[in-house]
Amino acid sequence: MKRLVLLAHIFLAQLLLADPLPQTRTVVFAGGCFWCIQPAFDKAPGVLKTVVGYCGGTEPNPTYKLVGSEKTNYRESIEITYDPAKINFDRLLDIYWRQINPTQSDGQFTDIGPSYRAAIFVENDEERKIAEASKAKLAASGRFDKPIVTEILPTMKFWPAEEYHQKYYQQNPTDFEMFEVGSGRKAFEKKKWTDAKPETR
Repeated sequence: MKRLVLLAHIFLAQLLLADPLPQTRTVVFAGGCFWCIQPAFDKAPGVLKTVVGYCGGTEPNPTYKLVGSEKTNYRESIEITYDPAKINFDRLLDIYWRQINPTQSDGQFTDIGPSYRAAIFVENDEERKIAEASKAKLAASGRFDKPIVTEILPTMKFWPAEEYHQKYYQQNPTDFEMFEVGSGRKAFEKKKWTDAKPETR
């Protein structure tokens, strides 16, 4: 009996001394077509999980059809779960800016409509300050000749999109590449960021 108690104490001590589970955080970005912004974040060290879906509206259980009707305030978005010990919010913003046209207010590239408008959803004042500073830094960089109009909004409930939208670039690589090139995203990225430090994409 004493041996069992001793073993129990040893086991408990090992649990207390073991490394704690990594703390994770989530952030939601809207950047037009959610298929197109997922690959870069999936490749980023420190990002643990990405899910595409809808954010910004109030109707419960939104569907692709409902959001695409442009009768809600939902935007196509991506929820990113990350380890803040390996990648921080500011670094995620750096990746985000390269996936969008931050000077476009009516959508993104050839996707026009409220559901395609870009936005950074923030959970608290700290994230808002970081997002505003990142936006100001981009504006001051001289990389764009028009104002940076990407909105910074309070976070709202995120709803995952239908399964066939998840990792679309992996499920349908040929269709994805044709769409990404045809939308003008790749050409825009090359034009605006070729001289910058290589990124995750």
